[in-house]
Amino acid sequence: MKHNLMLTITSLLSILFMTFHLTSDTIHAKIGTPEAGGSTLVAVPILVVWLYGTLVLAERRSGHIIMLVGSLLALGIPVIHVMGAGGVFRGAIAKSSPAFLFVWTFHVLGVTGMFSLILSARGLWSLQRGQPR
Repeated sequence: MKHNLMLTITSLLSILFMTFHLTSDTIHAKIGTPEAGGSTLVAVPILVVWLYGTLVLAERRSGHIIMLVGSLLALGIPVIHVMGAGGVFRGAIAKSSPAFLFVWTFHVLGVTGMFSLILSARGLWSLQRGQPR
């Protein structure tokens, strides 16, 4: 399978599972917190740029950079939630109602984020050297 196709697929999966995660955050947020709806105003434009970079700019350097940044976002979500005050290590997430799906989404975002990071870095490296992707 070509590396650009794999990168596109993993970026799309990351975007999909990021929306699952953000939806879960919004549903379970306390009233008055940014997660209770205000974060959507920030998340949607970021996800649109990430999607545009993945589908329209996939063969260009700018697309690889956008996907690299997106993969860092996807990889950062599990880290932030696990290390945070109510993280997995403190047991707060395990007590929430859809804990399995929420934690499983962390794993999916971690795997797709790391794989996308590797593929986008490799794509940028080969573009820099002028080699075919």
